[in-house]
Amino acid sequence: MKKLLPLALGAVLLAGAAWLLPGRGEADARPIVRTVEVVRAYPHDSLAFTQGLFFDQGVLFEGTGEEGTSGIRRVRLETGEVLAQRDLPIPYFGEGIAGWNDRIYQLSWKGRKGFVYARKDFSPLGEFAYEGEGWGLTQDGKSLIMSDGSPVLRFLDPRSLAQQRTLTVTANGCPLEALNELEWIDGEIWANVWRTDLIARIDPATGKVQGFVDLAALGPPTPDVDEVPNGIAYDAAGKRIFVTGKMWPRLYEVRLSDAAPAGAAVDQAEALMRCETQ
Repeated sequence: MKKLLPLALGAVLLAGAAWLLPGRGEADARPIVRTVEVVRAYPHDSLAFTQGLFFDQGVLFEGTGEEGTSGIRRVRLETGEVLAQRDLPIPYFGEGIAGWNDRIYQLSWKGRKGFVYARKDFSPLGEFAYEGEGWGLTQDGKSLIMSDGSPVLRFLDPRSLAQQRTLTVTANGCPLEALNELEWIDGEIWANVWRTDLIARIDPATGKVQGFVDLAALGPPTPDVDEVPNGIAYDAAGKRIFVTGKMWPRLYEVRLSDAAPAGAAVDQAEALMRCETQ
């Protein structure tokens, strides 16, 4: 999905132990950029164009993209082994996935159609329609939460799939576009910001970005233009956070760190704070 375009982000060096980003007058509270520490690395299929990820009951579920290679998978975390798989037919381009009780939901990019599967065997249970594009998907225990590339998140009833409400996401007062893969983590919505190394931590009540997480150090050392960070999963029982990227050879268990974030990630965040185009 969404081939990577060259970044045109202002290079502004930030100082200060807290790594505070400049504000915009009466805008939102100023988010900080934090980095991560790797707890453990796991094998990941380097051909998987990761678009969706979630972890439940000891099993990793992954949605993949690109036309002809899209689908959903059940993956053994420790080895990266694909235990079960169902492919999406051409021309659908797979996007975000989320689990709800005994079901799994999957979006498509431009197909304006989502798919519902039985969790136990990925057998199809139905389809649903939506306007615009589909990007990321997660759930908060009450609603499915969907991103579409805009700053607006949609909350859907997981049973009827009717839209319940919307939430506009802002970073220091700037609408934050390109919200991609989503995950619900301890009362926050975490979202990969496409074309950056950042995850935005979003307050689900206000839409304000509480902080950014820098993943710059985790990707391939000489990444292809498409190999951006994309994929966040949370083991709520074990309080473990997992991240990966499109066609990355590794999936990482990480925890937040107080180490200084990468300069490039800080520059990216600064550009977002200044409402610069991504």
